[in-house]
Amino acid sequence: MEKVRIHAFISGLVQGVNFRFYTQQKAKQLGIKGWVRNLKDGRVEIVAEGDKDAMEEFIRFLKRGPPLAKVLNCEIEKEEYKGEFKYFDIIY
Repeated sequence: MEKVRIHAFISGLVQGVNFRFYTQQKAKQLGIKGWVRNLKDGRVEIVAEGDKDAMEEFIRFLKRGPPLAKVLNCEIEKEEYKGEFKYFDIIY
């Protein structure tokens, strides 16, 4: 299975709506490793690694977000897979 890595920036109503929690739960469900954090400018940043098929489903989730979120923009950059994460963490 091909392994991939993404670096994502999500904007819209994405802070204060449990976006990080739901993102962590979805990542764990899909076996994706990495992290998510809020940025001071109101966006959410994600770095994630995993199997290509799982990552495609994860990206679909990021584009719509959890129930209370309103995603206006989802910037996804593909990066070189490094295999550096053991878990999917929320960074505070």
